Amino acid sequence: MSNSFGSRFRFTIFGQSHAPAIGVTIEGLPAGFVPDMEKLGAFLARRAPGSGKYTTTRKEADVPEFVSGLVDGHTCGAPVTAIIRNTNTRSGDYENLIRVPRPGHADFAAAVKYGPNRDVAGGGQFSGRLTAPLCIAGGLALQLLEEEGISVTGRILSIGGETEPAAIEKLLADVKEKGDSVGGVIQCVCEGVPAGVGEPMFGGVENRIAQAVFAIPAVKGVEFGAGFQAAAMRGSQNNDPFYFDELGVVRTRTNNHGGALGGITSGMPVVFRAAFKPTPSIAMEQDSVDLTAHENVKLSVQGRHDPCIVLRAVPCVEAAAAAAIYDLLLEGRY
Repeated sequence: MSNSFGSRFRFTIFGQSHAPAIGVTIEGLPAGFVPDMEKLGAFLARRAPGSGKYTTTRKEADVPEFVSGLVDGHTCGAPVTAIIRNTNTRSGDYENLIRVPRPGHADFAAAVKYGPNRDVAGGGQFSGRLTAPLCIAGGLALQLLEEEGISVTGRILSIGGETEPAAIEKLLADVKEKGDSVGGVIQCVCEGVPAGVGEPMFGGVENRIAQAVFAIPAVKGVEFGAGFQAAAMRGSQNNDPFYFDELGVVRTRTNNHGGALGGITSGMPVVFRAAFKPTPSIAMEQDSVDLTAHENVKLSVQGRHDPCIVLRAVPCVEAAAAAAIYDLLLEGRY
């Protein structure tokens, strides 16, 4: 199933942007684990809509309701299911998208695959709204990783090519005023991951993290360590020299490999960056097609949309990485 991820720590995301609820079912949580609901709520709040002047005006509390798998606050060994109710939807804003797909969005591809049965309201299952249940699963994985001394921390590196706060603020104000949008880059650092996690070939730590991160709808690129810059380096520059630290542990002087060699962690921090495209739903007039009338038309997207999704995407990247790493840790133990 394409909505499922993981093997030992496995979860399935369900729902659509304007459905009564969205949610996730998680398998592999250890029995007796007591989730810190306050910490999970704070994590979800970082992603929640309506939290800033450069995010969508749609307001959702994003409070998870756990409907199975918990007894007296602890996991009981059964699959854990949590839902988030959608309470602030305006599906009428999307009626014209049944005929006219948004450039840059999944509307057209979904029309080809699912035909008239697809759900266009709010983007349906292709909406960034589905990253909320991803953050539930990843947020719990983060708590379990913390018990093992592993941290996963993301931050915005750039927005629209700008890196300075003042320039970013000016850019965001400009695109919002014009009804346009802008993308950006988020970096994530996973520290404390022991050496030896992951598998060669298709089970590598980079493979699994990338698979999870690409579930975030706006992600268009992922690179580890030096990434594409390594292609311009010589071996003598890209290679990370080994040494024994004061505790006798093998480390590297630099980390161009991003904490992974042959798909297996080296003990150095796992470092990667995710590139996000601009939000495709913009108010500026664009060229599109009317799929019913078979003619070229103009489209100006209505509704409430983020001029820059990157501002709310940092916890989503952290959640994806945490889920992948925790799953790989469990795979190495069983």
